[in-house]
Amino acid sequence: MRAVCDRTARIGRDAILALVTLRNERVRLPYFLQYYRQMGIDHFLIVDNGSDDGSREYLAAQDDVSLWSTNASYRRARFGMDWITRLQRLHCHGHWCLTVDVDEFFIYPFCDTRPIRALTDWLDVCAIRSFSAMLLDMYPKGPLGAQTYREGQDPFEIAQWFDSGNYMIRRNAEDGNLWIQGGPRARLFFPDDPKRAPALNKIPLVRWHRDYAYLSSTHMLLPRGLNNVFDEWGGEKACGVLLHAKFLDSFAVKADEEMLRRQHYGNSREYRAYHEGLSREPDLWCKWSEKYLNWRQLEILGLMSKGNWA
Repeated sequence: MRAVCDRTARIGRDAILALVTLRNERVRLPYFLQYYRQMGIDHFLIVDNGSDDGSREYLAAQDDVSLWSTNASYRRARFGMDWITRLQRLHCHGHWCLTVDVDEFFIYPFCDTRPIRALTDWLDVCAIRSFSAMLLDMYPKGPLGAQTYREGQDPFEIAQWFDSGNYMIRRNAEDGNLWIQGGPRARLFFPDDPKRAPALNKIPLVRWHRDYAYLSSTHMLLPRGLNNVFDEWGGEKACGVLLHAKFLDSFAVKADEEMLRRQHYGNSREYRAYHEGLSREPDLWCKWSEKYLNWRQLEILGLMSKGNWA
């Protein structure tokens, strides 16, 4: 990795950090940064993997962004996690860190009235080091290309719908985390074998230590005790949701590009399924789809929980 602009000297002792790997996401960046700044993220550590759409130049001009660039293989870097791990070891020790993609938007209990520091302060008081969030695929009603996403727009003005059920959950005995699959990607792109659908379980928020490492994307961590994020004596632990704004009008072009690049897991098997499914011009909406309202709705549906955080 080459440092494009290293502003990490500005990171305060109690700063909350966000870490991101991206490629060609220029149109998404203004809203993404605005969303997380308003939430209370203090500094962004971003790896740009060979963008040619102006993403690198835009990010380099942001005062709260430290940016690195690489043209190396995303796949050979454990799908970008080796780059992120390097930054975590160098700059994140002792900090609360949120690791997300540029199309993932963190929702947590009371997020409409409390900044993310209120959550991390409570987690510190409770001696909780990691906080989970299920990836919730959001989608529009009608063909994906029917509405054009504009730079700076809230993507959930378009992708307003989600599956409230249709999820499979099992425990990973080896690493201690839950494995969650399902939602619209399972029912539309993997209908004959939903167990091949992408994992939806994530642990994006961690009080980082230089000895920690993500084992597989943000699905699980080492040491394994950090993966125990759901069950606790006397009730369930607090958890959140990552609203996933993948399914916008740009999705078909992105899927075609990534299928050809073959830089994703399983030789881009997931993107091959997207390419094939998109050729049928699918509508992800169905009669069981729910329109997103707020985090309280997601808690009522059992997709997240405030646990014992009052």
